[in-house]
Amino acid sequence: MDALIVAGLAALFLITFVIRTYYIPSISMIPTLAVRDVLLVDEMAYRFGKPQAGEIAVFMPPVDSGGNEFVKRVVGVPGDTLRIEDGIVYRNGTALTEPYANQPPKYDLEIKRYGIYVDGQPLDPKTADVPPKRFWQFPNRIPDGFYFMLGDNRNYSDDSHVWGFAQASGPFAAGPLANTPKRASFDGRAFLLAWPFDRIRILR
Repeated sequence: MDALIVAGLAALFLITFVIRTYYIPSISMIPTLAVRDVLLVDEMAYRFGKPQAGEIAVFMPPVDSGGNEFVKRVVGVPGDTLRIEDGIVYRNGTALTEPYANQPPKYDLEIKRYGIYVDGQPLDPKTADVPPKRFWQFPNRIPDGFYFMLGDNRNYSDDSHVWGFAQASGPFAAGPLANTPKRASFDGRAFLLAWPFDRIRILR
């Protein structure tokens, strides 16, 4: 009986402070995640470490989301070069193998000249989180504290190719939420698709 009580308390602690659920509301992560899927999210992952390329992260976006978090895949981390050309994503000059992507992107993209260029045009810092030059360490590499996020359903995802970088913390550097009380954050790493039953699996 004591063992059952301890196990129950441990489970309660995990559910309350370490692991939580996240409900998928959109098609942006198809085929990896479908509408109404339920994820388990490790809320401690980014308190003791930084987001890594390839992870599925839950974070506050730099756009008005009604207070809701987004879930996307981390495609680029600080210090990375990144471009998308002819439907292929290149990180640090190497083409990525992306079996999780629903289809190749129909847009070209490149991080260069202290900006994010989509089909040859820079994202506007007034509408996207593209920080001023002082935040950048190199003109063609993702700045410290910033991350490039994409949905697996590349052509039907509201992500970094639209609203710029996600940030690990602090006030947003640019975009519509710059100089507002809303704070940037990475709130957890999705590690398990927990529901529906026939789709349960570890997320990679």
